[in-house]
Amino acid sequence: MKSSRPIVYVLAGIAVAAMLCVCSIGAVAAGMFLFSDEINSALDNPLDLLTEFNAGPTQVPQPLSGENPDLEKLFAPMWESRRYLRNDFVSQPVDDEVLAEGALDGLLGYLEEQGVSLDALSVTAGSPSAEALAAEAETPQEAQAAFAPFWEAWHTVQFSQTEVSGSYQDLLRASLRSMVEALGDPHTAYMDPDQLRQSNISLDGEYEGIGAYVDTTTEYVTIVTPISGSPAEAAGLRPGDQVLAVDGTDMTGIPGDAVIGYILGPEGTRVTLTIRREGEPTFDVTIVRAHISIPSVEGEMLDEGIAYIQLNTFGANTDREMRAILEDLLAQNPKGLILDLRNNGGGYLNTAVSLTSEFLKEGIVLIEEYGNGERDQYNVLSGGLATEIPMVVLVNNGSASASEILAGALQDYGRAPLVGETTFGKGSVQTPATLSNGEGALRITIAHWLTSKDRLIHGVGLEPDYVVALTEEDFAQDLDPQLDKAIELINER
Repeated sequence: MKSSRPIVYVLAGIAVAAMLCVCSIGAVAAGMFLFSDEINSALDNPLDLLTEFNAGPTQVPQPLSGENPDLEKLFAPMWESRRYLRNDFVSQPVDDEVLAEGALDGLLGYLEEQGVSLDALSVTAGSPSAEALAAEAETPQEAQAAFAPFWEAWHTVQFSQTEVSGSYQDLLRASLRSMVEALGDPHTAYMDPDQLRQSNISLDGEYEGIGAYVDTTTEYVTIVTPISGSPAEAAGLRPGDQVLAVDGTDMTGIPGDAVIGYILGPEGTRVTLTIRREGEPTFDVTIVRAHISIPSVEGEMLDEGIAYIQLNTFGANTDREMRAILEDLLAQNPKGLILDLRNNGGGYLNTAVSLTSEFLKEGIVLIEEYGNGERDQYNVLSGGLATEIPMVVLVNNGSASASEILAGALQDYGRAPLVGETTFGKGSVQTPATLSNGEGALRITIAHWLTSKDRLIHGVGLEPDYVVALTEEDFAQDLDPQLDKAIELINER
């Protein structure tokens, strides 16, 4: 049966897929995924989610050497995060010992950044006990034993006789971030308020930056694909390029979301990226940032009498745009249709379901599988416009997430062969959970998705029916052997 869960998730084109001019689209990073029943009211206008995510005052940072913090308020996001992870993370059960150890590692790491060793601190006589602090912070009873070492360390910092620079808010964020990272899932992460704003600025498809989809979960931010017509494309950036430095600042060890902050900037300004590309020496490329508007879908009739549709993203309005283009092209009686999903990093899940339904009469679009073994199934919607016309789908390693849902369903049902190269392999589903006190949100992997025929493509991708490479020489000569193969297949039908 069709899932009753709201399907306004945004399928990150890759993990924290983000756009360099942007943010994660769903995200697309792209884009993000919505959490809880509160999103039902947002289905008609997903852009309202920006207001939801950015609402709420941010706490005023309290210096570690200043007045004692309001621990109940300060730690509310920590315990909310624990609850979300224990309820929704795809790999259950979530162990409090793992979370507590991660939180402690974050605290110690923050102190190290301040040039302080916990062992070198001594506690002021007569200060409240660590147990008292844990109680004041309303540590969940069942987690108190696991978090006892964390509270011993926090107690030492809070009542240290030696002044420690920094703020309690930053200390809490460092602990929270490390607690989430301890789960070992690169797609599950804590986003502070600034990172959350970055991750949402792409929802309207308008950006100022270099114009590239990126993977922020690798050692260095990695280009998934430049956006067509963008400064990144003009500068020659390619899928797989790694950003080692930005304007001469080494990005080693800097979180991917923070790296994006270095790359973002106003239209007309310059940014220099140090790029590592496989098989080539490291090189610098200077790019002039621009205002980038991404068309969701474009279509035309090829000379061969074949309809050609390029789908760039699965946005909030893409289903309506696609339907209008299909109506226009089908009215010209094409002998076939080529759907180009190359370099499409993904988008909204509900859009993926709608678009798949334009090309299938019936069947299953995808299956979500949760950590407890439960499954949700999304079925084809009725009323598709292009369920009979011969089709071919173009894919490459920049085709991710929602693109793989659409391509996988068409391949599973034999509706259309895939031509090109193996797809990215993004087969997990994330959802953001907003935290209190304006402290940002979690992005939690809640499920893996499978194709209609139970194929798990995460980390593997979809293998094309016809493997056709697109080489540098092809680019240089303005050749497209993948498109040529698609045209050949249509003409053979």
